Amino acid sequence: SNFPVKIFIGYDSSEPIAYHVCCDSILKNSSIPVSFTPIGLINKPNMYSRLRGEKDSTEFAITRFLVPWFCDFKGIALFFDGDMVVRGDVAELVYQLDPSKAVSVVKHDYTPKTQTKFLKQAQTAYNRKNWSSVMLFNNQLCTALSLTYVSRANGLDLHQFRWLEDEQIGELSPRWNHLVGEYPRSDSASNLHYTLGGPYFEDYKNCDHADDWQLAFDEAITPLKLRSD
Repeated sequence: SNFPVKIFIGYDSSEPIAYHVCCDSILKNSSIPVSFTPIGLINKPNMYSRLRGEKDSTEFAITRFLVPWFCDFKGIALFFDGDMVVRGDVAELVYQLDPSKAVSVVKHDYTPKTQTKFLKQAQTAYNRKNWSSVMLFNNQLCTALSLTYVSRANGLDLHQFRWLEDEQIGELSPRWNHLVGEYPRSDSASNLHYTLGGPYFEDYKNCDHADDWQLAFDEAITPLKLRSD
């Protein structure tokens, strides 16, 4: 059975709250059973020795591509960056899987507006940027992503899906990876992606959709009441 649907969420030790709020937002809106696995440097296979590269803006920049390996190249799985609030039902993604596609993504076509993002990370512009931040994997067609390959491959080769033929890359609705701060504010987005930095960072506390993240955070910590002073 494909249930519960395996969902891997990017975990970075500099923003653990992002992971937990993302998980909770998915759970609250999902009509199907799901399971969560944090993926990053904190939860990597023992045999995986690749160090964080200087252009890796998060601890899960590369480890995200181990999802099919973690699943023994069977079934389907979803990957989400941690800096997201999901307002839609992930069943929508699962049920629109095209079995002929190895992976399905939102095919962004944009150039970043800024030179830097959260924690002064350099903002690297490249073809197919942010395609890999939400991925629906059809694991049996992703055997190219062996532990050895992911350990050694050039980062851009991974993020630009050079391990696949172009026709093997399916397309998801842009609603499922709305780039906050890069695209105009959207009240219909199924997934808000705080790619420049979430409101949990001081520099981004007033970003677009900060209120949506704060609401998701408040719901995740209910009934705990934190002092606001």
